[in-house]
Amino acid sequence: MSTTTDNTSAREQIQASLERWSVAVRNKDLEAITAYYHPDVIAFDAIIQLQFKGLEAYRKHWQYCLGLCEGGMLFEQRDLVIQVDGDVAFAHWLNHCGMVDETGESKGSWMRASAGYRLTAEGWKAVHEHFSAPFDMGSGKALFDLQP
Repeated sequence: MSTTTDNTSAREQIQASLERWSVAVRNKDLEAITAYYHPDVIAFDAIIQLQFKGLEAYRKHWQYCLGLCEGGMLFEQRDLVIQVDGDVAFAHWLNHCGMVDETGESKGSWMRASAGYRLTAEGWKAVHEHFSAPFDMGSGKALFDLQP
């Protein structure tokens, strides 16, 4: 495996990978969604369980999540920052996710997201991912109505 030394090129490659992944989510294309991840991915998603270990576990979770959204998918990034050092990289962003219901109303929220990447023979792959929503300490409820 060759490592990239051009951080600008690596950031562009990771950003392009994130864009392809977002299109795949909006299209509910499970194969293209999972192509974004490394086989050994560890994911801390915002729902269902504390962590998902490995691509097969996370694939099953994605399949479950896609099944929850009957309408069109909302999935976009904002305020993306990517840092690269050799064959590893880290990114963080705000992610708007949800769905469009049968009346055309958007049902989504902004989440915090971060990911770690490793350069492989197939390109940059997410080896770690974390989605979360801020919450109110007093009530214990997630704050889904916050805007960037």
